[in-house]
Amino acid sequence: MKIAFNKQILITVWKSLRPWAIMVAVVIVLRYTGILAGISYVTGSLLLKTGAMNASIEEPLVEKSFNYNFKIKDLNGTVINFKDFKGKTVFLNVWATWCGPCRVEMPSIQKLYDKVDKEKIAFVMLAVDKRSDFEKVVNFVKEREFSFPVYVPHEYLPDQLMVRTIPTTFVINSDGKIAAQETGTANYDTEEFKSFLEGLTAEAKSK
Repeated sequence: MKIAFNKQILITVWKSLRPWAIMVAVVIVLRYTGILAGISYVTGSLLLKTGAMNASIEEPLVEKSFNYNFKIKDLNGTVINFKDFKGKTVFLNVWATWCGPCRVEMPSIQKLYDKVDKEKIAFVMLAVDKRSDFEKVVNFVKEREFSFPVYVPHEYLPDQLMVRTIPTTFVINSDGKIAAQETGTANYDTEEFKSFLEGLTAEAKSK
């Protein structure tokens, strides 16, 4: 009788948890196969709230050196040498206005940006729209009232940034090494990811 009762409890619990388990499994499959890049804004926003899409902070097996040898342009038209960011922790996000998954994660990036020390952690939101769509990028950022720094490429980008899937995010430490790389939509507004960025900054300060 007791065994049957326990079995009934397990069945009831499974029925209540099954929808969430299926959703998390689907998110994991889509995320790591790259299919997630095609989801809609609404669907992506809902999935983001499950926590299954929180940004990973796993360090790469081999820390590759980042190529700073290129220039970017801010939304005022000022050209900036990326070498100016050397010595800082850099959060670099490659996105585009036409990319739904990019739009999904942007509010979480804004929230992260609001919480960190901008003197120590540089944000580079790099829009890879067509050059002729520069004003579209400007208007997109203005309409959504994003305050993080947004840039577009000036002339060429290094091979490292010629990514197949957007959004793609790089975290570069003060030594110029790629400390983390995230492909696809992710939630960056977590204490874990914030601590990760601040940890890189603390490491740089102690050297």
